[in-house]
Amino acid sequence: MSTIIYPSPIFGPVHSRRLGISLGINLMPSDGKVCTFDCIYCECGFNSDYRPHLPRPTREEVSEALEAQLKKMVAENMLPDVLTFAGNGEPTAHPHFPEIIDDTLRLRDKYCPSAKVSVLSNATMISHPKVHDALMRVDNNIQKLDTVDIDYIRLVDRPVQPSYSVEKVVENLKKFGGHVIIQTMFMKGEYEGKTVDNTGKEYVATWLQTVKDIAPEKVMIYTIDRETPAHHLKKATHEELDSICEMVKQAGIDCSASY
Repeated sequence: MSTIIYPSPIFGPVHSRRLGISLGINLMPSDGKVCTFDCIYCECGFNSDYRPHLPRPTREEVSEALEAQLKKMVAENMLPDVLTFAGNGEPTAHPHFPEIIDDTLRLRDKYCPSAKVSVLSNATMISHPKVHDALMRVDNNIQKLDTVDIDYIRLVDRPVQPSYSVEKVVENLKKFGGHVIIQTMFMKGEYEGKTVDNTGKEYVATWLQTVKDIAPEKVMIYTIDRETPAHHLKKATHEELDSICEMVKQAGIDCSASY
């Protein structure tokens, strides 16, 4: 099994299928994974397999490392298209996430004002007012919603919080007032003897209606691209993704598909 544990607090730049030349900002430890989900398709592996021993980077460490890397990129005339909060777990779970966003926006404006600031999140922390407000300040507030079927979520996304409620998540996604991008993984295959195919009408119809209710600025759909910790998972086909993407567009919402 091949997994990716990212350096911390800065990694890359890397080429993102969805975002372009991306400089990664990892707010989790560099030697393991800390996440409020434990997705069976996560490229970083299962939570239990990569328990970290090091602490999260501090706000000051993130700011100093980001500024040093941006200075280097400016000197090399290789500026990023986007500064992306991602890495070994849920970035918004960092206790100083709002302050780190403030620092990042300041450094972006100073060194690469045309770059976007993106956050890849699983939406588990957006009920916290300070997290919500910080996400309202970034360019690309990208929030995961793989389905609205709680049984599927518990099988595939596996939230670690017993109190997790997809209904509450959806209500909090609506509170962004359209300043949100919905990101959805579509895939096929099996896990623990159960199908994980969410490409059919049973899942897509209710997901699409929920997306309409949220009214995001964009939807990003994608499928498996790297090796997964769970075996027997399969990519959704180009045709399936194109069909779902077209349905979103017909609803008047911008949509992109990554294969």
